[in-house]
Amino acid sequence: MAAPSYRALGFLIRGPGPLWRSLFTLFSKPLCSSAAASRPLDAQRLAEKLRAQKREEKTKKQPVPTNPVQRRVRELVRFTQQLQRVHPNVLAKALSRGILHQDKDLVVISKPYGVPVHGGPGVQLCISEVLPILAKMLHGHKAEPLHLCHRLDKETTGVMVLAWEKEVAHQVQELFRTRQVTKKYWAVTVRVPVPSAGVVDIPIIEKEVQGQQQHHKMTLAPRYRMDNGKMVKVRTSQNAQVAVTRYQVLSSTVSSALLELQPVTGIKHQLRVHLSFGLDCPVLGDHKYSDWNRLAPQKLPGGTLKKLGLQQSKTRYIPLHLHARQLILPPLGFRKEELQLVCRLPRFFVHSLRRLGLGMPNQEENGHNEARPLEAQ
Repeated sequence: MAAPSYRALGFLIRGPGPLWRSLFTLFSKPLCSSAAASRPLDAQRLAEKLRAQKREEKTKKQPVPTNPVQRRVRELVRFTQQLQRVHPNVLAKALSRGILHQDKDLVVISKPYGVPVHGGPGVQLCISEVLPILAKMLHGHKAEPLHLCHRLDKETTGVMVLAWEKEVAHQVQELFRTRQVTKKYWAVTVRVPVPSAGVVDIPIIEKEVQGQQQHHKMTLAPRYRMDNGKMVKVRTSQNAQVAVTRYQVLSSTVSSALLELQPVTGIKHQLRVHLSFGLDCPVLGDHKYSDWNRLAPQKLPGGTLKKLGLQQSKTRYIPLHLHARQLILPPLGFRKEELQLVCRLPRFFVHSLRRLGLGMPNQEENGHNEARPLEAQ
């Protein structure tokens, strides 16, 4: 009996039955696979697979560094980079969990470290970008986006006010502009200011810094200078802006302090400039304003480094220890009384206080602060 012949894929195949079956299997598998690949994926199975992969990644134990400095660096990185490279939905969810106050006009959130308020060059994720998502999480899919009422620096943490309506946002912005909002910040400083309480009233101006890295910084533009022991008035630049900061030491050691700051004005980087260039007590982790001439990691005394568990070569990992602790808003809209908003300190801030031996103040109802050791918490 003659061997059967078949035409497959444009050429003639001759041979016995078993040979044909093997060749058919060989040529048909890719065709079947491509057909299967062209079918739509099962969304539920794909989602389950992705969730399983994420669980595996979380359960994978990374080797624990044996070097104490490496452990400290890893701790700082974990504290400060949690929300800087995440999906917008994840950031919005985190903000919703940290809501400090919510009513029909306002939503007050705790701003996390390292997340900018507005977008710009090199910014992958910012708070303004996730406000539509946050609004939908709070009020459903038909909710209109929330509106920013003010801003905080990227590295600053703490109280941040949002509004449901643009008109309310404008009203709150006007309260900030006319200095009707009481703002209180907490900062850890390198060195202790003298005197322990006072007012820094020195105008601020932006200048270009000449050097290996040309850059711009805010700096002081004082109205007076000392000349042979006498105070002489100086002609200030028209671009200088009035800047006033009240400060008070809440707790201190030989080489560091916890300060409460109350900015009367709202100039860019005002607190950092007044502390660093006015009081010679830069904020811990301020790698921009600790040295006027260069942009470099903050240089710290040996005793401070020892307490923090770091070497000088690793100080670039220290975050800015500046926290918007409290806002007091005057009556607005349906509210007939002032609104006091207080935000807890971030974990890295609390850990640094403990390492430096600084006490955590008790804020009494009469407005006074009484420091107590962190171990008592």
